[in-house]
Amino acid sequence: GLFVWRLRNTGVQQIPCQFVHLYHIANNRLITFQYFNFLKRMYVTQYNKDLSQRAKPKSDSIMSPFHELQQLDQEKKVVHKISPVSPVHQLGSETSSRNELREMKSAAETEDSVIPVGAESKEDRQWKEMKLRLDDLPGILARLSKIKLTALVVSTASAGFAMAPVPFELTCFLLASLGTGLASCAANSINQFFEVPFDSNMNRTKNRPLVRGQISPLLAVCFAASCGIPGIALLTLGVNPLTGALGAFNIFLYTCCYTPLKRMSIANTWVGAVVGAIPPVMGWTAATGSLDAGALLLGGILYSWQFPHFNALSWGLREDYSRGGYCMMSVTHPGLCRRVALRHCLALIGLSTVAPVLDITTWTFPIISLPINLYISYLGFRFYRDADRSSSRKLFFCSLWHLPMLLLVMFTCKKSVLEKEDKGDLPGRSRERAMEIRLP
Repeated sequence: GLFVWRLRNTGVQQIPCQFVHLYHIANNRLITFQYFNFLKRMYVTQYNKDLSQRAKPKSDSIMSPFHELQQLDQEKKVVHKISPVSPVHQLGSETSSRNELREMKSAAETEDSVIPVGAESKEDRQWKEMKLRLDDLPGILARLSKIKLTALVVSTASAGFAMAPVPFELTCFLLASLGTGLASCAANSINQFFEVPFDSNMNRTKNRPLVRGQISPLLAVCFAASCGIPGIALLTLGVNPLTGALGAFNIFLYTCCYTPLKRMSIANTWVGAVVGAIPPVMGWTAATGSLDAGALLLGGILYSWQFPHFNALSWGLREDYSRGGYCMMSVTHPGLCRRVALRHCLALIGLSTVAPVLDITTWTFPIISLPINLYISYLGFRFYRDADRSSSRKLFFCSLWHLPMLLLVMFTCKKSVLEKEDKGDLPGRSRERAMEIRLP
């Protein structure tokens, strides 16, 4: 009886203390309602894709889950809020409507609002036909025919005519220059007609008339035919059949051989050099009517000069040629490109030395031309050694003044007609012309 009384007294006194102790243990060790709610929110955020796409990922915070849920709802409202966009009013001018659209777009981007699709006017997304005015036609045709390249071709043909060992005839010279220029215009126009899809990928050629649609392809072909047919007829009937045949062959070589080879093989550079070497030969044959060693020498000088000129130019346009799909030495064989340029720079020295041997110039020509030939050879060596844009640019600009200066020195050192007549070195037709001039 005493033990039972003792147990009852101690139990009644310790029950409140034990209940408080168990409550503290439950708070520290057991999972309460807040923990269940937090785990539920994390599960929904990680595994419910719809909700995870709408809500931003949150970092752990100290605040209670109830406050976090309230803040999450507020963020949802901010993300999906679409600010009202004022309707576009039709204005009098197109410039004011475009300015209003730009302002609306910039304001929408700063406010992170949604821009309705189709806000751009339909006129900006439609193809527009370019109107050709007669005032712009001469300039467009000049760019279609590559007027600068045509001028270079005519000047080299004139140099060949002037270097011929015959008396100068103004009428024949004008007919030969005009026919050569027309043939060059035809070849360049056909070249641009074939290369429209490739020129559109290059920065250097993307503004050509056919690429921009300033003229139609039919007009370009008609222009090429109206230049090529009269040009060849003028060279054949007005000068001589040999010069006309060379002009027709040069058009065929440039349009049907060189143009497709540019996308097939690096041999296009050698074929293009032959195309550039024919005009001085045409000038020589226009004056003499025959294909002599002097014509081949002039053609050889133009042939070798084109390699440092074009290789240096193509070195700075490697990215453009690669985008256009052209197979150039500077893109596929950069080492060969530099070696060939240096090789032909040195070849100009040898060709200048051959000129007095063939009795075309005096021996002063290789001596006077040696400094400029050595200088371009030095720049060719710098281009071969450094292989950078600076050295290629210097070589290219040097080639621009080197050729006219070399031809001018060659003309000043040309042997006179009377000296060749005394030696009996003139061909048959040339001797007859010289005798006609000496007769009273």
